[in-house]
Amino acid sequence: MKKLVLAALLVVGLTAFAQEKQGRRAGKESLTSDEKVNIQVKRMTKDLNLNEKQATDVRALVAKQVQKREDMKTELKAIKEKQRTELKAKMEKEQATVSAEYKKILTPEQYAQWEKNREEKKEKMKERVIERREKKVIK
Repeated sequence: MKKLVLAALLVVGLTAFAQEKQGRRAGKESLTSDEKVNIQVKRMTKDLNLNEKQATDVRALVAKQVQKREDMKTELKAIKEKQRTELKAKMEKEQATVSAEYKKILTPEQYAQWEKNREEKKEKMKERVIERREKKVIK
């Protein structure tokens, strides 16, 4: 009887854990390019108090960024390690270009806030990568 109860609890616990993890991933993968653009533009409009013209310009720039990012993601999957360093340099150059374009669109205060937000996101991303690596080592 004890074994049966223990087995039932184990099955319920594993099922709940698997569903939680699957649900989290499914939501992120199902976003379309347009949804990604809308989310980012809404966030920037709220954070930086963009006017309508700025929001329109930012939307076009973000859409271009999202498309390039998706193209690079596809490209990254197809290339070997040696070519990754070249692609990384290309991506850094692209980011510098994007920053310059944002600097033209945004006011100095908005640009400073955008830079600050971008740096915070980079730090969070690094923390998540470290956490994932630690979880892999633990397993």
